[in-house]
Amino acid sequence: MGTLGGTGGRECGAVGAEAFERYRRLLFTVSYDMLGSAADAEDCVQETWLRWAREDRSDVADPKSYLVRIVTNVTLNRVRAVRNRRESYVGPWLPEPLLTEPDVADEVERADSVSLAMLVVLETLTPAERAVFVLREVFGLPHAEIADAIGRSEAAVRQLAHRAREHVQARRPRFAPDSAARRRVTAGFLAACASGDVARLAELLTEDAVVLTDGGGKARAALRPLHGAEKGARFLVAVAAQYADCRVEPREVNGVPGFAMFDADGRPLAVGVVELDGDRIRQVLVIRNPDKLHRFRARDGAAEPPGPGRS
Repeated sequence: MGTLGGTGGRECGAVGAEAFERYRRLLFTVSYDMLGSAADAEDCVQETWLRWAREDRSDVADPKSYLVRIVTNVTLNRVRAVRNRRESYVGPWLPEPLLTEPDVADEVERADSVSLAMLVVLETLTPAERAVFVLREVFGLPHAEIADAIGRSEAAVRQLAHRAREHVQARRPRFAPDSAARRRVTAGFLAACASGDVARLAELLTEDAVVLTDGGGKARAALRPLHGAEKGARFLVAVAAQYADCRVEPREVNGVPGFAMFDADGRPLAVGVVELDGDRIRQVLVIRNPDKLHRFRARDGAAEPPGPGRS
């Protein structure tokens, strides 16, 4: 926190800290949805606090808008930096998953975020398009406010919003399932993987299904996307057989039903979700990079081994 002299300075500092804490979760979510990385988003929020604490806020009428503008600019700078880093990433890059179950104590992990599948789509936008899409479509900010946040004209923001929305809509599933359908299909998916039933698993996948696994060079994973139901099913069953003694738990991941896999000591091995088109799976996203899994812990006695033969 910046040094503020005198009683009035301390009072001003306290008010500034209170305002920042009020919007901390919002700031994290804006940054995370633009980056797909909780670790990078936390760094951006910290930098936002440092700027907020040292700036003269005497003429700030709307702290929320002011803070969103700061975190957006900080995050845009980070986006450009991490994109260079991701160009040399080993294998497919997937977003860092967040545990979003209601009983999680960590405020950061309860942040309202878009799904992993949506974050994968947003990764294909330009930094400016992604910022505008997040601020407009996710948080509903007015075009004028977004223009102020990213330093563009309102007309330019409207054009960016239109392009981003068209791009995202073209890649969204035609039929969005509810949570009950997601849980049912996810359970069937895990059962087929565990039993080694390639034919059944292939039936659950669309013909053009894509399997993406992110190991980051630190865990075993496919180095390229796997396309097609048969190819994807064979790969997933082969991987499941190697981890037959591990524990699988249903978890809510980025706001949708997903699953997490743990070793005998409760350490996370993988977190995943299946993205549906109607009642079939169009995309399987599995994160195995240990750097992205540290927020997940096994529940004592709640998991079941996924291996063949389990009743």
